[in-house]
Amino acid sequence: MTTATDTTTLATYAVDAAHSEAAFTVRHLITKVRGRFAEFEGTIHFDAADPTRSDVAFTIKAASIDTNQKDRDAHLRSADFFEVEKYPTITFRSTRIEAAGGEAYAVTGDFTIRDVTRSITLPVTFLGKAKDPWGNERIAFEAEYTVNRKDYGLMWNAALETGGFLVGDEVKISLSVQAVPAQQ
Repeated sequence: MTTATDTTTLATYAVDAAHSEAAFTVRHLITKVRGRFAEFEGTIHFDAADPTRSDVAFTIKAASIDTNQKDRDAHLRSADFFEVEKYPTITFRSTRIEAAGGEAYAVTGDFTIRDVTRSITLPVTFLGKAKDPWGNERIAFEAEYTVNRKDYGLMWNAALETGGFLVGDEVKISLSVQAVPAQQ
């Protein structure tokens, strides 16, 4: 992390949502349901010389959840799950970044769903820096992490006659992020 007076090598990037993805997978009965969030934004203060001095803030609009099934999405937006009217965003704010070898980093931060905040450490891979065909600079990252939804107050479930529950507790989150220099 850097201080406000120590930003000479930091470049500010904005997440390019059109070329990024915030997706998830969770067990449902005996298969998996995949979904994504369609609306999100983020800012990365990136230090190419020393990425451990970088920081990131990422915000997802919870109502933008999309599992390709209208009724399920409505249920996920309800008080049984995300309660989007009361808790409209899901956020991550980094607090520390550590090198993990090569282009891998351990990005620790505060992850908040439904006003429940927990410190998590995301394994993040820096995919590099490139120019697109129009000459725009881009940086890219990927991360996968599994959370227990109950840790964030997402408690709804249905018991099965054969034992067990309808919805799994473990949710695998997959992020693929491209970012462009922020407009100053």
